[in-house]
Amino acid sequence: MRSFIPLISLVAVTVVGCAGADVRPVVDMKNVNTAAYEKDLQECQSYAKEQSGMGSGAAKGAGAGAVVGGLLGLVTGGNTSGIAQAAGAGAVIGGAGGAYSGNQSQEAIVKRCLSGRGYKVLN
Repeated sequence: MRSFIPLISLVAVTVVGCAGADVRPVVDMKNVNTAAYEKDLQECQSYAKEQSGMGSGAAKGAGAGAVVGGLLGLVTGGNTSGIAQAAGAGAVIGGAGGAYSGNQSQEAIVKRCLSGRGYKVLN
């Protein structure tokens, strides 16, 4: 199990590294004032950062993952060290999943905000 922890951590960092509120959606820029768009994009990104609960989602995911990992270690007959490692791995995976959900939420807020301001968001 110990050899999997660095791999799990790498996966978690990769998943969490998504754009989140800093997303730059694909927008049809035909007849769009670029300066006005950039201002609106910054405002929408700022709004997404204020509204999203990414931190709490990651914390909840880490807690749930630790419980599941610990139970899995217990059920598979692991010793105390093995159970702790399984709980730690579960926390990393659960935290990454919670943060990923938060990133998706932030991206959705930015896209809806821009659409609400009249931009044609293509993705």
